[in-house]
Amino acid sequence: MTLSPILLKDGYKVGHKFQYPDGTTLVYSNLTPRKARNPELNEVVFFGMQYFIKEYLIHQFAEGFFNLPKEQVLADYARRMDNYLGKDSITYDHIAALHDLGYLPLEIKALAEGTLAPMKVPVFTIKNTRPEFFWLTNMLETMLSNIIWKPCTSATTAFQYLRTFTQYANDTVGSDDSFIGWQGHDFSFRGMSGMEDAVISGAAHLLCFTGTDTIPAIDFLEQYYNADCTKELVGASVPATEHSVMCMGGETSELETFTRLITKVYPQGIVSIVSDTWDFWQVITEYLPALKETITSRNGKVVIRPDSGDPVKIIIGDKDAIIGSPEYKGAIECMWETFGGTITEQGYKLLDAHIGLIYGDGITIERQDAILEGLKQKGFASYNVVLGLGSFTYEYVTRDTFGFAMKATYGEVNGIGRDIFKDPKTDDGTKKSARGLLQVYKQTDDTLALKDQCTWEEEMQGELKTVFKDGKLIIDQSLAEIRERIKGNLVAMNKKNYHHENASII
Repeated sequence: MTLSPILLKDGYKVGHKFQYPDGTTLVYSNLTPRKARNPELNEVVFFGMQYFIKEYLIHQFAEGFFNLPKEQVLADYARRMDNYLGKDSITYDHIAALHDLGYLPLEIKALAEGTLAPMKVPVFTIKNTRPEFFWLTNMLETMLSNIIWKPCTSATTAFQYLRTFTQYANDTVGSDDSFIGWQGHDFSFRGMSGMEDAVISGAAHLLCFTGTDTIPAIDFLEQYYNADCTKELVGASVPATEHSVMCMGGETSELETFTRLITKVYPQGIVSIVSDTWDFWQVITEYLPALKETITSRNGKVVIRPDSGDPVKIIIGDKDAIIGSPEYKGAIECMWETFGGTITEQGYKLLDAHIGLIYGDGITIERQDAILEGLKQKGFASYNVVLGLGSFTYEYVTRDTFGFAMKATYGEVNGIGRDIFKDPKTDDGTKKSARGLLQVYKQTDDTLALKDQCTWEEEMQGELKTVFKDGKLIIDQSLAEIRERIKGNLVAMNKKNYHHENASII
């Protein structure tokens, strides 16, 4: 789509410029996660502001507004408004003045991306830098809210998975964390709400993991977050089959299809083979034993991919199934009986390096925890499985998952500052806003907290740093820097003896 950025706003925003008190010269607002849907989660990972700045505030406003002839911009705006609100219902002098200025007179101060922000702590503030453009601050609320909440939510989701994988790796594998980046694989692309949604969310996933099937998320991180796939591992995957491939080989020739794939098509390296096209347990108990010597003598890994049923029962076993049956044992135990493996330094079984398993259908935080805990209880290491995180993980969320909202807390009228706030008596406190100028600061335990009703001197201190001012990006962060912050979050949690409590955002 090619849309004018000056029109990327809710309809009621059009008239707000005329509704502020006469003499208004400053509007100061912020975006804050107000309340987690799951009360056990009290922090979000901040991500997406740099994309918003580069793509919308700089690129789209240049190409779709400032670089166009003023006559065209005003004619297009008038056409839309005349046919939306009624002919000559509003004036357009403020739009013409902004075009004449040639840049967005705004200052945005934000947390470093990858930072964990507690509930009720702003992730950014925004204000106008020229008094006549006070109306611009909250005109951008629609765009900011629309774009920012999803990458923050997906990054937070990915961090929940990373935290759990890390915990079980520490418990069952030991100090080796080389595999964790591959344990969460992004399978969400096809189920997301459009391309931008898929790519932004896929990029958020890659803050915590390296496995992805969302190829354009890598391009996104190179374009907006200074990543370089030739110099660092941004995201990657392995050859993998789909059901059409297996079906085309024929049900009675499935063993031959497996053999052809691992000896001729992919004689070495990793290959993932979907294995439930007909009878998954036949694959596990007949085909894999028949192929054992071929698999173990091969230079690489064959990854088995079940794709239907209850993933917990498929992987760790169904206690209600016939005792001793494959269904009762679960896939990992059956594969251990065929291939064996090693014992980790923590005393848990780890499958032979030539064989593995990935499950990517209907995975949730709860199921991840149940799978890893179930494996642990049976004496198996967490590294025996990779989980595909799909749209069931990344799309079953809304802006209200963490209550993101942008609100004004301070303004100036005729040169006099006034703290502003909302506190609806009909609300449970969620919508009660901060007041005045804001400062985000680190407490003694390095967690973030909010001080409101600040002086300007106090506002200029703290963790909110200027990232955009008067049309220019001020701080240009990299994927590598953000990933380091994510790692730092995990280290900090370990130091505080942070224990996973099976928390889910769904």
